[in-house]
Amino acid sequence: MNDLGAALRAWRDRTNPAAVGLTHASPRRVVGLRRGELATLAGISPEYVARLEQGRAVTPSAQVCAALARALRLSDDEEAHLMRLAGFAAAPDRIPCLIPGSLHRVIDHLGDIPAAVYDAGWRLLHWNRLFAAVFGDPVGATADDRNALIVQFESRNPRVRQTDTERAYFEQSLVADLRATSARYPNDPDVAALVTRMAGNDRFRRLWALGAVASHESAHKTAVHPDVGLIPLDANVLTTRTTDLRVVVLTPRPDTTAREKLDRLG
Repeated sequence: MNDLGAALRAWRDRTNPAAVGLTHASPRRVVGLRRGELATLAGISPEYVARLEQGRAVTPSAQVCAALARALRLSDDEEAHLMRLAGFAAAPDRIPCLIPGSLHRVIDHLGDIPAAVYDAGWRLLHWNRLFAAVFGDPVGATADDRNALIVQFESRNPRVRQTDTERAYFEQSLVADLRATSARYPNDPDVAALVTRMAGNDRFRRLWALGAVASHESAHKTAVHPDVGLIPLDANVLTTRTTDLRVVVLTPRPDTTAREKLDRLG
């Protein structure tokens, strides 16, 4: 058993079955969860849980780690520790892209408004069901179609409409935010590659040349939905302190029919 296996075993042993919904389990010889129960809760096989605990599997994916963290009700600090043990510790010169379990839960529980999480390079990482319903499900999207900068400057999302004023403000704000990111992560190859790619766009190149540095905090846009029509939205952006993630929350614009249309899609 290695450190990863020992940690998983300790967390499994301490987990109260009733706390994770196993209130009708059969008589138990263990205080915490059985391996099979943890496997079911995490959506993986009991054999794989055994291999992890015994140190025979040492490189679980980030998705498996996140599933285990949710199943074991780990705190954010414990989930970060699990990620480090699995080899996913973020390098100080790379953009963080791992979402704490608590933030997953917040986004998933915002059921009546679209919400999503992006990394500091504006790559879409997580979204709730209403976000997918309004803008199209990103599950099958390419990497390019999951980056807000590429989508914006290459006009990749037909479900978004902006006035000239809204577009100008949004693009200026995004570019200034990206410049701030490039200064914080000067050695991140993905940031450098994104800037190089975007420099081929005339609008981006002109804005980049201005040298503005700022955080992107808000925007206005109108979603164009094939079933309910136009949905005017206000976007507010919250940046997490320790992980530098962008939490985008879209609320219906006041004095419009947006609330009614979101309710229909919900």
